[in-house]
Amino acid sequence: MTTTTLQTETDVVLIGAGIMSATLGLLLKELNPNIKVEIYERLDMAAAESSDAWNNAGTGHSAFCELNYTPQLPNGEIETKKAVKIAESFEVSKQFWAYLVEKNLISNPENFIKSIPHMSFVWGEENVDFLKKRYDALQQYSLFKGMEYSEDREVIQSWMPLVMEGRNPKSLIAATSMKIGTDVNFGELTRNIFNYLKTLDGVNMHFHHEVRSLKKGSNGGWELKIKDLEKSDKTKVKTRFVFIGAGGGSLPLLEKAGIPEGDGFGGFPVSGQWLKCVNEEIIAKHNAKVYGKASVGAPPMSVPHIDSRMIDGKKALLFGPYAGFSTKFLKNGSYLDLPLSIKTNNLIPMLSAGFHNLPLTKYLIDQVRQSPEDRLQALKEYLPDAKMEDWVLETAGQRVQVIKKGENGGGVLEFGTEVVTAGDGSLAVLLGASPGASTAVSIMLDLIQRCFTEHEKTTEWQDKLKAMIPSYGISLNENEALLKQVREHSAQVLKLDTL
Repeated sequence: MTTTTLQTETDVVLIGAGIMSATLGLLLKELNPNIKVEIYERLDMAAAESSDAWNNAGTGHSAFCELNYTPQLPNGEIETKKAVKIAESFEVSKQFWAYLVEKNLISNPENFIKSIPHMSFVWGEENVDFLKKRYDALQQYSLFKGMEYSEDREVIQSWMPLVMEGRNPKSLIAATSMKIGTDVNFGELTRNIFNYLKTLDGVNMHFHHEVRSLKKGSNGGWELKIKDLEKSDKTKVKTRFVFIGAGGGSLPLLEKAGIPEGDGFGGFPVSGQWLKCVNEEIIAKHNAKVYGKASVGAPPMSVPHIDSRMIDGKKALLFGPYAGFSTKFLKNGSYLDLPLSIKTNNLIPMLSAGFHNLPLTKYLIDQVRQSPEDRLQALKEYLPDAKMEDWVLETAGQRVQVIKKGENGGGVLEFGTEVVTAGDGSLAVLLGASPGASTAVSIMLDLIQRCFTEHEKTTEWQDKLKAMIPSYGISLNENEALLKQVREHSAQVLKLDTL
């Protein structure tokens, strides 16, 4: 077969067709309609990895119910900083999505976002004490007004009847509920955005294309070599800016880019599985996202939750995720991903992070060794009457937890998302996992500030950003009136419940 080498010049290259690339691409086209964008995806469709509905929790992460975002400090106090930041970020996402719907750039918001209460549920004296402290700590913030707390069994029964069926009447329990939680199908949203982007001049999408190399060009931009996996053709692309939003595939590309800012970064892959309910009667009884406390040493993506979901227009009920270990960085990746990612500049941080996170290693080994009976027992903590015949095991997504060099040269395991940018702003790489997709808009706005600094400061871009996100540059938590206004507007446009 003859190989053809093509040449392309563009302003922006987006690697990976997930929610991050979709969000950045659309933001940039709204800010500058003349900008030229090329999008490259290794698979045959958009949002087939981390953004796919079956590969993530679908929770509109707003810290209403996720207990790992509010850790208890050694002095007994509850740390709320991360929860406030995530809650504000999700409000920003909703504002942007509402803008897209209002401008008819995407349609039918009910297909990608729905209201569903976000709840936390715990048992045992120590955990009940924690949840009450958490509730009290969050009440000082406008973002969490409207949250309810209860230890009353009848109240909790009304919130989550399925969870209370068969539960020991003498057990000490507590729960919180936030009415304005959401379920988000990020796969549907991502594909909607890309379907619109493809209609615009200067935007081209390429599926079955894999980035093989990227290096800094003589003019300050980047030169990429890309292979068409179907035709075996190769393309040489010159661009002023590259964004790598390829999920677990981002780390190997960061290493190929060779920027000093990426020195010492490594990754630890964590896989996941769900139990999916196949009994329609049970599915119909539950209508909430109920999050519990994670096991000691568990990564954030493994916080147990029993979730009502809407996937492909049908109600589903999932429990999990159960964590596992695979050396793949992507669900459709290679078992060589982890070993090939270990380089001389990240070997010490990787070994150090492994040594200092032995509980995580033990947790993952225990999870991999779980039998169906073990999984059922974990489910029974949330649904005491659960029977194995009502559930089937489904494979969830693959995540790569970030390892980066600490101050002492050792490794630090980072939970969350990390954006690595070249010093000149010509390249940005997104690493990490939760809360990821829910905060995509805030993450991309921060990236624009760092990589398109001169443009972002202009009156033209500032005006456009405020048109898309009315709260741009303003703390919603410190402006209760504005928070109320944007929440109500987003809810009206996106057809969501209000307080």
